[in-house]
Amino acid sequence: MQKRILGKNGLEVSAIGFGCMGLSTSYPPFPTMEEAVSVIHKAVDMGVTFFDTAEVYGPLTNEELVGEALQPYRDKVVLATKFGYDLDGDKRDALGKTLCLCSRPAHIRKALEGSLRRLRTDHIDLYYQHRVDPDVPIEDVAGAVAELIKEGKVLHWGLSEAAVSTVRRAHAVCPVTAVQNEYSMWYREPEKTLLPTLEELGIGLVAFSPLGKGVLTGRFNKNSTFDKKDFRSSIPRFQAENLPGNMVMAELVQDFARRRQTSPARIALAWLLARKPWIVPIPGTKKISRLEENLGAEDILLSPKDMEELDNALAKIVIVGDRYSPAQAALTGK
Repeated sequence: MQKRILGKNGLEVSAIGFGCMGLSTSYPPFPTMEEAVSVIHKAVDMGVTFFDTAEVYGPLTNEELVGEALQPYRDKVVLATKFGYDLDGDKRDALGKTLCLCSRPAHIRKALEGSLRRLRTDHIDLYYQHRVDPDVPIEDVAGAVAELIKEGKVLHWGLSEAAVSTVRRAHAVCPVTAVQNEYSMWYREPEKTLLPTLEELGIGLVAFSPLGKGVLTGRFNKNSTFDKKDFRSSIPRFQAENLPGNMVMAELVQDFARRRQTSPARIALAWLLARKPWIVPIPGTKKISRLEENLGAEDILLSPKDMEELDNALAKIVIVGDRYSPAQAALTGK
């Protein structure tokens, strides 16, 4: 698999990474440990070197899974995980996930030690602040991570779902390697201010939900419904009153894929890869067949004419409904 570079310090990762969250949270039913490990091992065999997890996924169990699966390959892969929540807090959202943000320097160090233990490693390659804590100045967070970098326990750091102004302030204290943000045909807001800022500063973008939480794969239709334990059940744009109209985008991608004799997922990922050489999508999956499909996007080369056609068509589609519930949205863009 081709490689891409995140940030000015040269963090090299596979052009397509693997988002591990769905193996144990948000999108039930979940695979067994054996099944999940098999998918991760297959990803390694196919050239994936970039794996993304977080302490809050599960919580904790996703890091344990990833740690077990990747221990035999530790020196060949880049591990990314995240801090920023107080997992001992008692405030929860509709799906039972903690909403207690905490990025105090002492808590960051405590979170790191737990992640190192669960991931069975002595360092984290890319350590993100999962969500910006409004009660802790980002300069303090950057300073705390800088100390961990000096100690060799963290090699690179990043932010997730942070406002442009926050990225600039953080980068001024400790150079940011990557910002993780939702970005896909389904959600293009980062193009307005985030992408230009990252390009200016030499920071990479790690695109999560690059397949629009599954909608761009062709899995769903206007009548699809979601179990209350499924994360999508809380997202306005997946609600019954919004989904039918939003499926126009999925149908557009499916039509383009048919004409190119490939799959919608590959077109959606190839579109991201073609936008900037420093963008790395991290699709997740629970099935080896889907993994093989996703990684095949590397072989789909979209020409400038293809991109123009897709972008012109996408610009005519208005997605209805927010991408997060109000409580979830309150944690982003700070």
